[in-house]
Amino acid sequence: MQNMNKLTLLLALIITASSCGSSSKKERDGGLTDLKVQLEKLKTERTKTDDKIKTVEQQIAKVDTGSGKTIQAKLVTIDTVRKQNFTHYIDLQAKVDAENISYITPRGMGGQVREIHVKKGDMVHKGQLLLKLDNAIQRQNVVAVRQSMASVRTQLELAGSVYERQKNLWQQNIGTEVQLLQAKSNRDALENQLKTMNENVRLAQEQVNLSNVYSDVSGVADAVDIHVGETFTGSPMNGIKIINTSSLKVITDIPENYLGKIKKGTKVQIVVPDVTKTFNSTVSLLSQSINASSRGVSAEARIPYDAALKPGQTAVMKFLDYASDNVVVIPINLVQSDEATKYIYVTDKLTDGRMVARKKTVVVGEVYGNNVEIKSGLLPGEQLITEGFQNLYDGQVITSDIK
Repeated sequence: MQNMNKLTLLLALIITASSCGSSSKKERDGGLTDLKVQLEKLKTERTKTDDKIKTVEQQIAKVDTGSGKTIQAKLVTIDTVRKQNFTHYIDLQAKVDAENISYITPRGMGGQVREIHVKKGDMVHKGQLLLKLDNAIQRQNVVAVRQSMASVRTQLELAGSVYERQKNLWQQNIGTEVQLLQAKSNRDALENQLKTMNENVRLAQEQVNLSNVYSDVSGVADAVDIHVGETFTGSPMNGIKIINTSSLKVITDIPENYLGKIKKGTKVQIVVPDVTKTFNSTVSLLSQSINASSRGVSAEARIPYDAALKPGQTAVMKFLDYASDNVVVIPINLVQSDEATKYIYVTDKLTDGRMVARKKTVVVGEVYGNNVEIKSGLLPGEQLITEGFQNLYDGQVITSDIK
């Protein structure tokens, strides 16, 4: 019994010691977590304090001129804000073309080429003979009709003579009236036949003339893609192209999203970069249907003749869609942005003579090229910081290099 009591007492001591050890471990873990949380809190507070110290130091540097510390002024370039006219254009790729381009076609069904009287690059005048086509069959028809006419003409002479004789006999009461009428009928029929044959000769001769191909415009033979022996039908791939460059135009396709801004009569500036030429014009033609492939509408603007321009030359059409007179315009790269606004930097002079940068919020309008229209926030006469504005802060001491 005594041994049993000792055993029970020993077990109780072991359980008690185990419970105490577990509690101590929990207390240590909980304390470590609290310390880590406290450390992070102190670090956060230190960062905020450092930021506040930096801000206060900057404020002191701005206003404390007697501290003995030399303030390093930042060098910037400034320019006076002025008003000017602002325009906005829609820039589209285009090409130069001729107003008068003619693809020569035969007046008939065409035919085999026998003679060519023009070569590429030749000056051509309206009505000039360019090609002669094979006309052997047509000439044979003319000969045949004329031979037939000779026979009919002989018969007509005979019929006329018979009629006159029969008429004289009838006046002498010799013969019958039927004979007179028959003689007159024969003569009239042959006269009508001869008239018809004369018309046939004219038509046959016209067929011969159709074998001559003439130019219907004056200009330069830009393409002569036909050779003797080939069949000429007047197709663009196998024919003659005459270009008259005395009147030129520039053409482009206007995308659907610009149709509300561009119409016939809209002002357009045309730039031909290859020859450094600029022309002012207006939209002279705007097609009424949208091209299914380009999803655009064809637009044309006329330009005067210029020897330096060639059909097919690349150009840029600048369609004027917005204009504002006497407004503040500045380079777009001077406008900076933060979370809520757009701003620029101008100069301000303190009472002690120092010059500092001032941050000004602006409202921008249209942007074109390198310039932007300023709707509000910037006035004419203010000194705008144009170089060195990066990393400026409001109130920073600056020194200027006037532009």
